[in-house]
Amino acid sequence: MTAGRKLGARAATCRTKEGLLIVLALVLSTPARAAADSDMTKEYLTCMDKSKGVTSEMIDCMSAETARQDARLNENYKTLMSKVSVKRKKTLLDAQRAWIKFRDLNCEFYYDPDGGTAARLASNDCFLQATADRAKELKNLTNDQ
Repeated sequence: MTAGRKLGARAATCRTKEGLLIVLALVLSTPARAAADSDMTKEYLTCMDKSKGVTSEMIDCMSAETARQDARLNENYKTLMSKVSVKRKKTLLDAQRAWIKFRDLNCEFYYDPDGGTAARLASNDCFLQATADRAKELKNLTNDQ
């Protein structure tokens, strides 16, 4: 590869990383995102506001909220398990295990080792959103029982 091509490849990578940062900033600030965040705790929303876009602080906010959403998910899972028939318990258990594997692998994919802090934010956000969405889904299924 020539020096010019290497420089062009680096510039393209840089644009991609910058583009990812811009997209992530837009996603985190859009009204659609605000609506999706309705399942997020006030602590999380306050924490993200206070972070002022500092990556390490945003990651701390996401980690704390992921722990809260995971507790919510586990509570909703246990409640649903207590309401479904014996026949359906195995299916729910298998589905939950498959979902966990999917979430973990899918969100791991977002973390591009060459993507810098933006990739880490994207991965953490994926994990948080997926966990919150699954908690809500299990809650809705519990209400249908």
